[in-house]
Amino acid sequence: MKTAADEQYGRWIGASSTPLIPKPSLNGVPYFPDYRNWKVVSTTDRFDNGTLRIIFGNDVAVRAIAEHRINPWPDGTVFAKAAWNQQVEPNGDAKAGPFYQVEFMVKDSRKYGETKGWGYARWRGADLKPYGKDEHFANECVGCHTPVRHNDYVYTFPLAGQK
Repeated sequence: MKTAADEQYGRWIGASSTPLIPKPSLNGVPYFPDYRNWKVVSTTDRFDNGTLRIIFGNDVAVRAIAEHRINPWPDGTVFAKAAWNQQVEPNGDAKAGPFYQVEFMVKDSRKYGETKGWGYARWRGADLKPYGKDEHFANECVGCHTPVRHNDYVYTFPLAGQK
């Protein structure tokens, strides 16, 4: 049985070439409307908040993966993490439910030196509302990513066989 979340996901997958362009992030990190065309570099789930995620990498990230240069990631690397609320079927299968958010991590060691070399941005909901109360919201991101500082502040490793 097709649900409203299924229909929303279908619209997300088949989005037109003129996607919604949201307001800028409060700290100036840009929104990358073409991220859906980037290569999928990994997937993950968050049991703590019930989301399923696809991580996309731009050309710089994909080249770094192919060349095994991921610690540190080169400047110019951009990751997009699209997240959906997890929807559990009566039989126990989990699938993507309603769209939750999209986040970006942009590597620029100089520009984002105060946030450990990464610019962070997040837009919530289908209307892509910028996250945070002011430009300092990225400190929350750095705090969360500090446990993986030895992996250049990146939690998710590329899927095996990425080239």
